[in-house]
Amino acid sequence: MKKLILLGTVMALLAPLSFAVEAVSAAHGTLSKIDSGAKTIVVKTADGTEHTFHFVVKTTVHGTEVGAKDAFHGLKEGSEVVAHYTATGSEYTAVEVDKIGKGGLKTMDGTFSEMKSGGKELVVKSADGTEQAFHMADHAAVETGKGAEKSAKVTVYYTEDAGKKVVHFFEKH
Repeated sequence: MKKLILLGTVMALLAPLSFAVEAVSAAHGTLSKIDSGAKTIVVKTADGTEHTFHFVVKTTVHGTEVGAKDAFHGLKEGSEVVAHYTATGSEYTAVEVDKIGKGGLKTMDGTFSEMKSGGKELVVKSADGTEQAFHMADHAAVETGKGAEKSAKVTVYYTEDAGKKVVHFFEKH
């Protein structure tokens, strides 16, 4: 009986930890430096700010050389990227890095129309007036500090999977 009470107490104390989810932010810019020794990359954003991100075993990379065996999965300096990251104090850890452009994520500029299906679907009106629906990837993030209001100009960064457009990131202009 004592073991059962102890087990119940331990589980009650650990239960809140199972619901803890780290907030993921995103930074869009140019890959300005790769440091294989420190396992870091530096992304320079449009405003000129440089952000250093640590790579870990779980960091995934999309849109780079298939089968690349290096720690950075074929990323190259000068590439346009979006780094999805978590922050612990002043240290940023890359959860995912997406290459933009040839072989990477596709882009679409348009006007934010609405979120549907409880935030799982993004609808954007293109320049020709047609509305396009995009499914939101689980990690999709709006650029830090910028929400999207109806009629806001946005760029959507997406992949196509089984005929569906899947948003990895979108930002307001």
